[in-house]
Amino acid sequence: MASRVAIVGSGQTDHTGSRLDVTGVELIHEAVSRALANTNLKRQDIDGVILGNMDHFEGINGVELWSLDGNGGLGKPTIKLTTGGTTGSTLAIAGYHFVASGLFKRLLVIGWEKNSESDTTAAITTAFDPVWDRMVFAGAISGLALEATAYSAKFGVTPKDAARAAVRDRKHALNNPHAHLKKEIAVEDVLRSPLVSDPLHIWDMCPRSDGACAVIYACEDVAEKICPKPAWILATANRHPYSYASDIDFYPLQALVWAAQEAYAKIGIREPLKEIDVMELYTPYSYANLSWIEALGLAKPGEGAKLIWDGVTDMGGELPMNPSGGVISTNPIGATGLIRAAECALQISGQAGARQVPDVKTALSTGFGGCFWSDLLIYGSQKP
Repeated sequence: MASRVAIVGSGQTDHTGSRLDVTGVELIHEAVSRALANTNLKRQDIDGVILGNMDHFEGINGVELWSLDGNGGLGKPTIKLTTGGTTGSTLAIAGYHFVASGLFKRLLVIGWEKNSESDTTAAITTAFDPVWDRMVFAGAISGLALEATAYSAKFGVTPKDAARAAVRDRKHALNNPHAHLKKEIAVEDVLRSPLVSDPLHIWDMCPRSDGACAVIYACEDVAEKICPKPAWILATANRHPYSYASDIDFYPLQALVWAAQEAYAKIGIREPLKEIDVMELYTPYSYANLSWIEALGLAKPGEGAKLIWDGVTDMGGELPMNPSGGVISTNPIGATGLIRAAECALQISGQAGARQVPDVKTALSTGFGGCFWSDLLIYGSQKP
C-alpha cells in the first residue's frame, strides 16, 4: 500500500581528503552507526539497504556485497545504485520510492566514496564515449569551464561574481563539523589562487573527499514514533536527458529547469524564492551558484550574481543556500547528493546545530552529474 515518506535520521563521517585510518567498509560503518544512533534504532530494525558510489572510481564490483560488514545489510534486501555524479541524489529519490511503494517501512540509504584510493579524472574521462567525447573531454573541470565561459559570454558575468559565491559557501562550512574544507576566504583569495581551466581557479572548485553519509527513511506509520520532527518528502523529480557532451546547451542547465518545473507543479510552488526556506544545491564550482539558481526560477537570466552580492543566499538572508558549506567544501562523490538530502532533513528537524536556519518549513536539494543531469527533492515539516 502506498505511504507518505519522511527522513527520520542521518549520519555522516567527518569528511576529509584522505582517511588512511579506515577502509571503505569502515568508512561506511561510521556513517551507518551515526545514523542508527541519531534515530535510536538498531540494525535489526532496518528492513532493507540501498547503497551507491562511483564504483568505477575504486574499481570495486558488487559494492553492496563487498561492504556488508559495514552497511548493515546482512540477511536483508540490499540494492546498489550508481548513476555517476548523481548517485547520491538518485539514492535519495530511490529511498523515497521504495518506502512510498510499501516495500519497506524503515530503509537505510548509504552513499560513500574513498576518492583518495581512486583516479577520478581518468575514470570520468574514460566513462565518456571514446569516439565523440573522450578526446576533447579531459575530466570534469574542462566541461564546467566550458559552461562558465558560455554563461559569462552571454551575460557579462565576471570571475569576481563567481568568487563571491565561493566565499559564501566556504564561510558557511566553518559552522559544519563534518565539512572537508573549512577556511574563510575573500574574493581576492579566489582570484589569486592558481588557474586550473580558464576561467576557473582552484578556489572556485570542489575538492575530492573521503566520506560517507547514511540516511534513514520511514513510512508514515512509524516516522513520527522515530523522530519528533520528520522531514517529509513533498516532491521528487529528475532529468537525465543527454548521453553525449556534445548534446549539451550550456545555458540554461535545461535538466534542472525541467526537474524544477515538475517538482514545483506537484506541490503548487509559484514563487520559489519566497516559498522555500533553505536550499542545499549540488553546485560543484562557483559559477553554478549563479547560473543554476536561474534554472531554479530564483532569478531572471543573467541576474543570479545580483542575488549573491545582495546577500539573499547568505546565512541570515531571505533564502540561505548551502548552510553546510555545500559541494565546494565537501565532495565524497557517491555521497554528495545524499548529503544534500541529509542536510535538508537536519534543517527541517531543527538538528543542524551552528548551521541551523531558523524556522525551516520547506527545503530543497539538488543533485548533478553525468552529462549535465539534474535531480531535485523538496522536503516539508508538514505531512503532505
